[in-house]
Amino acid sequence: MELKTKYIASPNRYINSEQMYRRCGRSGVLLPKISLGFWHNFGGGDPYERSRAITHYAFDHGITHFDLANNYGPPYGSAEETMGRLMVDDFHPYRDELFIASKAGYDMWEGPYGNWGSRKYLMASLDQSLKRMHLDYVDLFYSHRYDPETPLEETLQALVDIVKAGKALYVGISRWPMEALKVADGYLRERDVPLLIYQGRLNLIDRQPQEEGILDYCADHGIGFISFSPLAQGLLTDRYLHCTISEKGEVMGIPEGSRMTQGRFLKQDMLTPQLLENLHDWNEQAQWRNQTLAEMAISWILEQRGVTSVIVGASSTAQLEKNLHSIMSYH
Repeated sequence: MELKTKYIASPNRYINSEQMYRRCGRSGVLLPKISLGFWHNFGGGDPYERSRAITHYAFDHGITHFDLANNYGPPYGSAEETMGRLMVDDFHPYRDELFIASKAGYDMWEGPYGNWGSRKYLMASLDQSLKRMHLDYVDLFYSHRYDPETPLEETLQALVDIVKAGKALYVGISRWPMEALKVADGYLRERDVPLLIYQGRLNLIDRQPQEEGILDYCADHGIGFISFSPLAQGLLTDRYLHCTISEKGEVMGIPEGSRMTQGRFLKQDMLTPQLLENLHDWNEQAQWRNQTLAEMAISWILEQRGVTSVIVGASSTAQLEKNLHSIMSYH
């Protein structure tokens, strides 16, 4: 068996600190403007050495925040298992420099206690996550989605008790509606476990958190905001600019190997004639700014009031390098 080379982090990883980090709301936490998400490319079927290379590159360039969830994979739990291997192989000496997040809220195991927002599910899931990742605590634990059936007080009190048990340092919520966000903010603040961050989908195509007032609420109340899916599953890159749409609505010229060919998260009917026209308009704006479309899409998010960080996925170090360039190129 080939011995793995010992990882030693770059001594220059914080050389661009002033440009790299933003304060998360009114907290003591600084997050990198670009955070690394484990939703794709870190599952059980993905090459482990590629995952190592991506995370090494990320940390060497100041990305200290890794975003996970219990059901990331596939299979469920395998992204956290990859994180656990990385901790053992590479990142244990740097644990206190990392800001590791996980979540629970979507389906994870069979039966009535492996989903949604009950106290039992959240507590059990976090215990499982800590074991998979070889961690004593996570820096941030989210309620991954709003549960309309479970009383908000039950979900929120579980988050409070998780912090007070030392299993998480901070808590967040993901994709909760506006009124539930207000309840969560008040409940957690009254119990001295203030809501650190709200996670939502925000990009040039989907501006729902902005339109609902969630971004303004977070900015006004000292809550951070972190965006996921900044490139809309690849629509906001140059991959689909050369596509055409037939009179029957069929998308022609889809690149081989793209997410649209897989049809799981990005379906052909999402690329409408109007959206394709918008993509070309945005691409022209990006060129005027001396950016690629993807760089402008990320920098646009970072320019919005209240945004702390953007979660990007990466299937290679080269892709992550391009995403990082958006920090340096926008003004």
